[in-house]
Amino acid sequence: MKFAYRFSNLLGAVYRQGNLNFSKDGNAVISPVGNRISIFDLKNNTSETLPVSTTKNIRCVGLSPDGNLAIVVDEDGAALLVSLITRAVLHHFHFHKPVNSICFSPDGRKFVVTKENVALMYHAPGKQREFNAFVLDKSYYGPYDETTCIDWTDDSKCFVVGSKDMSTWVFGAERWANLIYYSLGGHKDVIVGCFFEKDSLDLYTVSQDGTLCVWESDTELDGLVLKKSQNKPKSLRQEEEEDEEEEERMEGQEGEVIRGKAEAPKEKKTKNVRYKQRSKHFFNKEGDFNNLTAAAYHKSTHILVTGFASGIFHLHELPEFNLIHSLSISDQRITSVAINSSGDWIGFGCSGMGQLLVWEWQSESYVFKQQGHFNNMASLAYSPDGQYIVTGGDDGKVKVWNTNSGLCFVTFTEHTSSITNVTFTSSGFVVVSASLDGTLRAFDLHRYRNFRTFTSPRPAQFSSLAVDVSGELVSAGAQDSFEIFLWSMQTGRLLEVLGGHEGPVSCLCFSPVQSILASTSWDRTVRLWDMLNSWQVKETLPLTSDGLYVTYRPDGQELAVGTLNGEISFWNPNTATQTGSVAGRHDLEMGRKETDKITAKQSAKGKSFTSLCYSADGESILAGGQSKFVCIYNVKEQMLMKKFEISCNLSFDAMEEFLDRRKMTEFGSLALVDEGAGDGDGVNISLPGVRRGDLSSRHFKPEIRVSSLRFSPTGRSWAATTTEGLLVYSLDGSLVFDPYDLDLDVTPGSIRKQLRLQEWASAIVLAFRLNEKALKQEVLETVPHEQIPVVCGSLPDIYVEKLLGFVATCLEKSSHLQFYMTWAQNLLMLHGQKLKNRSGAILPTLQALQKSIQRHFDNLSKLCDFNMYNIRYTVALSKQRGIKRAAEEDKEGEEDEEDEEDLSDEMSENVSS
Repeated sequence: MKFAYRFSNLLGAVYRQGNLNFSKDGNAVISPVGNRISIFDLKNNTSETLPVSTTKNIRCVGLSPDGNLAIVVDEDGAALLVSLITRAVLHHFHFHKPVNSICFSPDGRKFVVTKENVALMYHAPGKQREFNAFVLDKSYYGPYDETTCIDWTDDSKCFVVGSKDMSTWVFGAERWANLIYYSLGGHKDVIVGCFFEKDSLDLYTVSQDGTLCVWESDTELDGLVLKKSQNKPKSLRQEEEEDEEEEERMEGQEGEVIRGKAEAPKEKKTKNVRYKQRSKHFFNKEGDFNNLTAAAYHKSTHILVTGFASGIFHLHELPEFNLIHSLSISDQRITSVAINSSGDWIGFGCSGMGQLLVWEWQSESYVFKQQGHFNNMASLAYSPDGQYIVTGGDDGKVKVWNTNSGLCFVTFTEHTSSITNVTFTSSGFVVVSASLDGTLRAFDLHRYRNFRTFTSPRPAQFSSLAVDVSGELVSAGAQDSFEIFLWSMQTGRLLEVLGGHEGPVSCLCFSPVQSILASTSWDRTVRLWDMLNSWQVKETLPLTSDGLYVTYRPDGQELAVGTLNGEISFWNPNTATQTGSVAGRHDLEMGRKETDKITAKQSAKGKSFTSLCYSADGESILAGGQSKFVCIYNVKEQMLMKKFEISCNLSFDAMEEFLDRRKMTEFGSLALVDEGAGDGDGVNISLPGVRRGDLSSRHFKPEIRVSSLRFSPTGRSWAATTTEGLLVYSLDGSLVFDPYDLDLDVTPGSIRKQLRLQEWASAIVLAFRLNEKALKQEVLETVPHEQIPVVCGSLPDIYVEKLLGFVATCLEKSSHLQFYMTWAQNLLMLHGQKLKNRSGAILPTLQALQKSIQRHFDNLSKLCDFNMYNIRYTVALSKQRGIKRAAEEDKEGEEDEEDEEDLSDEMSENVSS
C-alpha cells in the first residue's frame, strides 16, 4: 500500500509556452506547462494538473465549444484527444509536422489545424465512439508561408487564416458558390491575429508591426449560396479518372483539396463575395517601435486585446479603435492572450518568466497572478503539518506553496543570488534559506517579512543548511572555507565556527530527538557534533567515497548517507556502526546527452544520488539524482521497491538511453550544430546585465534531473524538485488491494450482516481486515452518533491506530464534519495514554489529522467572518431603513394633522356662515 503513489499535481510552474484557453463557464484557465496541462480554477482558487502528458513540450491546445474535449498538440505535431470530464486520453494522432494553431468551429462539428502553409479541416470527434476520431474533410492551400492563426464565423460557414507571408485568406467551410477562397493583403509584416465580427463576414486583421486593418464585406452570412452539383453526363474516361483520384485521396487521407490563387476573380453568374478596406490603424503612433506578439478579440463586447514584446497590453474598442486602457504587466514579451466567455477577464501568458496573469479590465485589478521559478528549483521543504511547501530556486526567490490549492501565496526576493537550501522551523511559521550571496535569511509567515539575516565573518557561499528541533540553532556549511557556522535564531549572533572537515561541506542534518548535528563532506567522512558539549565532535564515521547527502530517520535512530560512488550507507548514530548499504548506481539509469561522446552506460558509472529522504514511518527511503528516475528502497530489506519516472518529455536532454542514429552524420551529431535563435526551441539565456533587446540570444536543452526530495510529514505524499517543476505524488488507495489478517469469513456480506445485527465494533474490525475504503466508510457512517463512544471504547488496540488514520483521511474531504470530529475526539480521549506511548509510530497519522482539522478550521473561520460581516451590514441597513421609515411616518402624520386642521377650519367657517 505504501508504494501506491501516483502523480497528483505540478507546482512551481504555471505556464511555459503555447496558447491559453478559458473554460466554457469562463471561471478556469487551461494553461500548457511543459508537456502537461494545468487547470486553474479562479473562483475556488485551486489548481489541478491533468494526468496526461505528451512526448514533447505542448505547442497549442484547442478546446471544444462545449468544454468537454481538448486537442493537445506538441512541438513535433503529435496530438492527444483528451476528455476534460474523465481526464483520460481518448485518441492519439500525429500530424507529422509542427502545428501552429488549432481551432474548433462554434457548432463543434469541425476543427481546423494549420501546419506549414496548409489549413486542414477535420470532422470533430462526436459523442459516439469512432474507430478514427480524426477524419480529414478538406485541405486548404493558398498562403505561400507558414500559417499562424485561425478564426471562425459564428455560424461555422467560413473561417479565416493568417500567414507569415503577410496575407490573410478567407475560406468557405462548405462549397459556397460565391465564396470558395478570398485573399487579403494590406500588411507589411507577419499576421498575428485575424478575427470575424459578430454574425458577419467583416474582418479585423492585426500584424506584428502594430497595424490593424478593418475589412468590410459586401455580403452577409445569409447571402452565401451552396454550389449546385452539375449533373452532366460523364464519359467513361472521366469516371475512371475520378475513381483513381478518389482512391488516391482515400489512401493519402487528404480529403477534398481546395487550392487558392492570389488573382482577380473571374466573372460568374453568381455575384462573388468582395472585401474592401474600411480603415487602417496603427498601434505605435509615438514611434517607440515594439513588436505586437499576441492578440485576442471578444465579439460580443467588440474589445480587442493586444500584447507586445515589452510586456505592455492595449485594450481597444472596435471598429472605432478607441483606446480603453493600456498597462505594463511584465518586462518580458506577452506570448499568449485569451478572453473568457463573458469578456470580463483577460488571461496573459509570458513564457520568458513563466508568468500567468488574469486581469479584470473593468475594475482594473488582478484576478490571478502567479509566477513559477524561471530557473531551476534547487531545494524544497514541507511544513511540519504538511500544509505548505517552500521552494528555493536559482533565480534567487523563495516561494511558499499551499499543497491544497497548489498555488504560491508569498514570494520572498531578498536574496541576490541562487538559493541552495530551504527549510521550515519546527513551529511551521518561520522559513530559513541559504544562498550563494553569502547570507542566510529567516522569513516570518505571519507578517511575510525577512526578520533575520545571518552572515559569516568572512564572505562565504553557503551550500547546506539545517535548523535544530527547537528552532533556536541555525547552521550552514560553506563551499569554499570547509567550515560550519552556527547562529542563534533569537539574537541573530554567530555562536561558533566548527572546523575539522578537509573538504567542502556538502550536507547538514540535525537529529530529530537529540542536539546532535551530522555533517558530511567531500573528505569522505560524516562527523557528529554534540551541541550540548561545547560543540565537540562526538563521532567520525569513515566513508568509502565523497559524502554528498546525509539525513536522519524520523525517530533519530538511523543515519543514511549518499556517496559519490552511488551507494547509500546506513549507520547507527549511537554506536557509530554501519548497519547496511544499497548499491544504487545501476538503478539511476542515466540517459545519454546529445553532446556526450560516451554511452549512457559508461556515463552512469560517474553518477550518484544527490538527494535522500526517509518516509514518515522510516521503513523506506527515497533517492534521486541526475536522472529521470526516483527510486524508493526498503531500508530493512535493502532492496529496490519501485522506480518512478518523473518525466517522459523528450524536450529535455538526457532522456533517452541511445542517441537517434538519424541525427548522426559523418561530421558528428546534428544536435551539436548551433542553430542560433531559430524558432524559439529550448530556453533563452540572455547576456548578463542585458534587460531587453539581447541580440546574442542562445538556446539550450535543459537536462533532466532531481535536485531535492521530501516526504510529507503526514506520510500520504512526497514531492520532488525537478527540471520540469515541483512534482507532487500522492498515495492512491484505489490502486492496491491490501487486506489485513484476511480470512474466509471476512466478506462484504458478513460485514453488512454484522451491521444489521447492530454489532458495530465487530463490523468495524471486519471492514478493516478487508481494507476496502468504500466499505470502511459505509460501516463507519452507519454507526449511530450516540454509539460512537461505546464503539471506540470496545475496539482492540491494534485497530485504534488504523481507525484514527482512516478518520484523518475521510475528514480531509468529507462534509460530515461533526461526525468524524466526534470519532477523532473519542479515539484520542479513550486511548490517549496508549497512543502516547507509541507517539513516534503514529506521528504521521496525528499530523494528517491536524492538517485536515486546520484546513476545515480555516475554511469555516473565513465563512463565519463573511457571514458576520453580512449580518452586521444587514442590521445596519435595516436600522437605516427603519429610521427612514419612522421619519416618513412622522412626516405623513404631520401632513395628516395639517389636513385635519384645514378640514376643521373649513367646517367651522361653514357653520359660522
